Amino acid sequence: MEATIKTLATKDDLLNLRKDLGSDISALRKDFGNDISAIRKEMGENKAENIKWMFIFWIGQVGATLAIVFLFLKK
Repeated sequence: MEATIKTLATKDDLLNLRKDLGSDISALRKDFGNDISAIRKEMGENKAENIKWMFIFWIGQVGATLAIVFLFLKK
């Protein structure tokens, strides 16, 4: 019975554990917030880069299509 009593947690132990967990959770939230903001920034930069390349691709496609149309109309 005495060995069981030594291994039981007291109210103070539980309160300390709760405080530790609370501080750990708040630190994780802060880290996740920073990570998410960095990911959003990178996604925005990638989105702008993709849009630029899409316009370059579309201009090339329009040019190629017009060249083919003019070749058919010329004959």
